[in-house]
Amino acid sequence: MTELVFKGKEFVWNHHLAVPFRPLVVQADKGIGEPRLDGNLIIQGDNLHALKALLPMYSGKVDCIFIDPPYNTGEEDWSYNDNVNAPMIKEWLNSNPIGIEDGLRHDKWCAMMWPRLRLLHELLSDDGSIWITLDDNEVHRARAILDEIFGEDCSIGQIVWQKRTSRENRAVFSPSFDHVLVYSKALKDTWKLRRNRLLPKEGGYANPDNDPRGPWASIPFSAQGFRENQVYTIVTPTGVEHRPPKGRCWGATEPEFEKYKERNLVYWPKGGNGKPRIKQFPEEAKGLVPMTLWPAAEVGTTEDSKKVLMDIFSDYQEDQLRFHAPKPVDLVRRVIEIATRKNSVVLDSFSGTGTTGHAVIAANKWDGGNRRFILCEMEDYADRLTAERVRRVINGYAFTGTQKTELAREKLNWRTIEKAADLVHKVQAIENLHGHEYDRIKKEVKDGELVVTGEKAVAERAEGLGGTFTYCTLGDPVELDRILTGVDLPAFEALGPVLYHMATAEVADPAVLYAADFYLGEASAYIVWMIYKPDLDWLKTSDAALTLSFARHIHGLRPDKKHLVFAPARHVSQRMLDSEGLGVEFAPLPQSLYRVERG
Repeated sequence: MTELVFKGKEFVWNHHLAVPFRPLVVQADKGIGEPRLDGNLIIQGDNLHALKALLPMYSGKVDCIFIDPPYNTGEEDWSYNDNVNAPMIKEWLNSNPIGIEDGLRHDKWCAMMWPRLRLLHELLSDDGSIWITLDDNEVHRARAILDEIFGEDCSIGQIVWQKRTSRENRAVFSPSFDHVLVYSKALKDTWKLRRNRLLPKEGGYANPDNDPRGPWASIPFSAQGFRENQVYTIVTPTGVEHRPPKGRCWGATEPEFEKYKERNLVYWPKGGNGKPRIKQFPEEAKGLVPMTLWPAAEVGTTEDSKKVLMDIFSDYQEDQLRFHAPKPVDLVRRVIEIATRKNSVVLDSFSGTGTTGHAVIAANKWDGGNRRFILCEMEDYADRLTAERVRRVINGYAFTGTQKTELAREKLNWRTIEKAADLVHKVQAIENLHGHEYDRIKKEVKDGELVVTGEKAVAERAEGLGGTFTYCTLGDPVELDRILTGVDLPAFEALGPVLYHMATAEVADPAVLYAADFYLGEASAYIVWMIYKPDLDWLKTSDAALTLSFARHIHGLRPDKKHLVFAPARHVSQRMLDSEGLGVEFAPLPQSLYRVERG
């Protein structure tokens, strides 16, 4: 494998290991709903530190990562500010904004991305995937980095997204697309098998005959080729006789077709005169394999996303929304459709305007899912823009105009014109299914495509989609050697996940971090406890020590499991614990060097 070499690589190779753990500090007044670290999260702070803070609770638990890092065009105001402790490169790894005249800007971009991608790799689940949007400036270097970290065989594909439809006459070539790199921890063929699902088929479902099984679509009852036992005459309910189309045969033998009729799975178009079609219910649809070309008509453009942002923040001044090419919600929703299940965790560590959070909420609203998002943003607009967008999407926002939702898009060619009746039936099915949700269903032909759109007039306020999230900042680093001095005593919920993760190589459950009785959680090998309070005087007392009575107590709770107890000191020997068969092991905290008062 060809290796990418860039200045500073040897210094950032394992830099992610030197980044200290910092606890997530809940800012309850900035979120929506009951604060919880196992729900939707928005984290304000350097994303390198935020990713490290997530490791004890989310390592190997994230199913989909979507990031839109700096494209490094030389016109973006981003800075390299990682605290890499290497005097040889501090001179050029500085916090000055990186511009087009910076001869090392590509090296700095690689040095910035490397440790972040290492941490993202750790957070990703075994069959999860990472999706990265880039342009031509760094896409080739990004592929080389990803090949090293994930492995060449874990490259799933490279997608072309049409980001704009207007022409840029000032450019040498008018840029019309960006790249989306897709990698996974799993090999390509394995990821294909574990992939959530194919894209939903175009067209809506309806129930014109009030089938008790619910809405359905129809597919042609014919197949390519010639099979003698599948060539016969079919008579419609109105007496019209049909033979298979030329060069084709029916989709099943005549006895099988009769079974379809008995099960009420046959639909006769054209008022009962047309060739038979077979009912297909949503759960039976195989769907469509995603293509590597994603047109603007399907997933939106950067101009579309700017308009959405302006609608949501209609009370903001234009200079408050000066963002270069925010990503469309439909683009991220397409990724979510392919890469997630209904209970997946979706992470965006370059969250910007909060599109990923918006897309996750919209996807849950659409299919009843319970996906969770984690957004990281270091800039000062994390609260007033990133989180505020999510608040407005959840609660609704002031808006006057027409909300439009695309319901179907069909390319018009000779084949669709020949089967115009089928196309009309598809549109009618959409109207039957969604007509009550909108003021009108608009049908228009545009650029060779039939577009069906639901339109609803909004007088004063756009309806919220519902949901909750917790807003966090990053606390002071948890540095175990500094705890020895008693100067830095982190909170129980800050120190606990770090020790749990270090001791078990497993993730802590955020839901139990506020539990009583010093309980940290249950790992595969141990139930883990930590006798600790962030109080130096208390840590010096006998209450902070592992005692025989405490060991007997926790053994009695779960005698079938071993117990690991972190504590500053102990008042019982390991020999006595073993002699009673309690299955309790002691792990000293740094505070064990303190003098413990025996009362």
